[in-house]
Amino acid sequence: MLIEPLTNEEQIQPLPRTFSRAMVVAAHPDDAEYSFGATVGRLTATGTRIVYVVCTDGSQGGEDPAEPAARLTATRYAEQRAAARHLGVEEVVFLGFRDGGLTADTSLRKALAREIRRHRPELVLAHQPLRSLVFPIGASHPDHLAAGEATLSAVYPDARNPRAHPELLAEGLQPHVVDEVWVPGHEHTDLFVDVGRHAQQKVEAILCHRSQFAASADPTADLRWVVDRMRNNGTAADCAYAEAFKRIVTGAHAAPGPRTSQRTDVPASTGRSRP
Repeated sequence: MLIEPLTNEEQIQPLPRTFSRAMVVAAHPDDAEYSFGATVGRLTATGTRIVYVVCTDGSQGGEDPAEPAARLTATRYAEQRAAARHLGVEEVVFLGFRDGGLTADTSLRKALAREIRRHRPELVLAHQPLRSLVFPIGASHPDHLAAGEATLSAVYPDARNPRAHPELLAEGLQPHVVDEVWVPGHEHTDLFVDVGRHAQQKVEAILCHRSQFAASADPTADLRWVVDRMRNNGTAADCAYAEAFKRIVTGAHAAPGPRTSQRTDVPASTGRSRP
């Protein structure tokens, strides 16, 4: 076991607010677990209903060039459903766009707006749409960037605008305003989510994607960096393990702009409610 279990006496830091419905938008099967897995486990454990929306078919996620794409896609879809169930997620929607060729175009935006209107989440977790020059390059896979940009565009303006994609109205899907979007923080972190009770669950969910560890002698050892990142985030947030996000409040057209401080030693938010 990579995770040091918490004692029953250790308190979990509160979230900024509670959510009854949330959506995770991921570019590929397994992205949701790597980026948000422990947070998803924490949310579902407290009653949040979460739906996954996976944008691509995952057909480039293999090392054997001779394997038929359709067979790899079927394997990865099955693994994604198993990982989602392990985290308490009951529904996974696969949009089926081609892996490796995702673009933040109108077709993807409309597909995401459709799911947002259909499931009506208060919170959306998605990829960061900006290339990170600090984190390992895998965080900025082109499909991740496209999925992040399309998700934010679907949240605003597409899902809330009754004149955007009028065919969605014809399908009976009324406009919906998402309250918040959380993206991986990278160098823009302003929210840490205490995931001490769900860090091991995240690792187990990632390991459900068995096809991605086919050449590994020790898949668990391969995930030490995942645990190290949660532990480092926890150190910054004054807890055992944490996941780091940039919190984007999207529910209002006019929200306060960023606040600046003369201090340079102020840590990012730990998720505690602040005035």
